[in-house]
Amino acid sequence: MAIKRRKLGNPLALAVMVLLTERPMHPYEIAQTLRSRGKDASLKINYGSLYTVVQNLEKHGFVEVAEVQRQGNRPERTLYGITDAGREEATEWLSDLLSVPAREFPIFEAALSLMAVIHPDEVARLLTERLKVLDVQAASARGGLTKLYETLPRIFLVESEYQLHMVEAQAEWVRGFLRELESGALDGVKEWRSFHETGEVPPEFEELEARHLDKE
Repeated sequence: MAIKRRKLGNPLALAVMVLLTERPMHPYEIAQTLRSRGKDASLKINYGSLYTVVQNLEKHGFVEVAEVQRQGNRPERTLYGITDAGREEATEWLSDLLSVPAREFPIFEAALSLMAVIHPDEVARLLTERLKVLDVQAASARGGLTKLYETLPRIFLVESEYQLHMVEAQAEWVRGFLRELESGALDGVKEWRSFHETGEVPPEFEELEARHLDKE
């Protein structure tokens, strides 16, 4: 099952619609509310892009002007509210995201796919540095969550829990990979080293490439 192609693909648009189901808001208030609720840890929020998102939502009929406020000499403040079409779009979009795993392309995954250009000893050093950072991030997030549990229901912290588990899972994988790399148990590491020491592609890798091309 594939995720339906949406008129708007920015997750910030979804966050805006969800927030506007509570009450009409000015774009600045939307940004402040998202930040105060810690959603900037999951969403990229800046005022310039937020105004553009709101304009696009209005263009597609998902939000509409609910009120224009005038207070003394202050500039007008336009409050936006969600439309019925916006409620339907937000519900369907969120349902898709929760139920259908999407293929994502994390930059770390891309780096792993290309790391053979670096000597394995250097890769081990770099990953060791990454692991240190991941461990610090996990410890910090764990401590932060412990404090937040004291004042907030868990329902408001599930994305923070998920982020922590993803950091811990990555750290666990990197730790295991490093053990194999440093011990020489990693399949193919001998040929990898040979490539950097001789400057020539090992015959084993050439054979693998040839077999792969034959299958295409």
